Amino acid sequence: MCFLERRIIAMKSLLHKPLLSAVSILEFLVIVAALASASMAQEIQGKVSGARAGTVVYVDWISGKDFKGQGKHVTMDQKGMTFRPHSLVVLRGTTVDFLNSDAVGHNVYWKSVGGDKSKGNNMGTWPQGQTKSFVFWDAGAVPLLCNVHTEMSGYIFVVPTPYYALTKADGSFDIKGVPQGHLTLKTMGGGASKSKQVDVGAGITNVEL
Repeated sequence: MCFLERRIIAMKSLLHKPLLSAVSILEFLVIVAALASASMAQEIQGKVSGARAGTVVYVDWISGKDFKGQGKHVTMDQKGMTFRPHSLVVLRGTTVDFLNSDAVGHNVYWKSVGGDKSKGNNMGTWPQGQTKSFVFWDAGAVPLLCNVHTEMSGYIFVVPTPYYALTKADGSFDIKGVPQGHLTLKTMGGGASKSKQVDVGAGITNVEL
């Protein structure tokens, strides 16, 4: 039983008392509203057919909304001649700090963002222990490579909304806190991209991709 539920039970026991203050009654009503709102939280559950574990499932651009990860920093390390983590999901506007933990220099670059070659970039080379940063504003898959070590590869997946999840081994996913409305659900990475229009109502919406 959560705190709000315990509190509402305690408040119910006081409602019959004549000296119950207006503040207490207001608190009771606020708690009831909060519980009702929590019970109506939207969620998208489903499965992506043929998807590998770690495929990104996300809600595409929402009309009238402009989600940004400004001010948020995440780290993509270069350690043991690999990108760590191998794949990273970030909200557009997020700053990715590329750390070099190896004793050798790396030359991180990407040829495109979401297939758009005009968005390619070369970060250059920097020594061990130092960091170079880049703000990703364009949504899409960013395939990371190293000019010095061709065996190195990784991915950054830039999403346009904070509503996303990674598939499990069986292709299932669960995205919580999604707003109601007519939305577009898409996949990124893990094979062919998929897209589906979804009408999200209160409670759980089940989707097959």
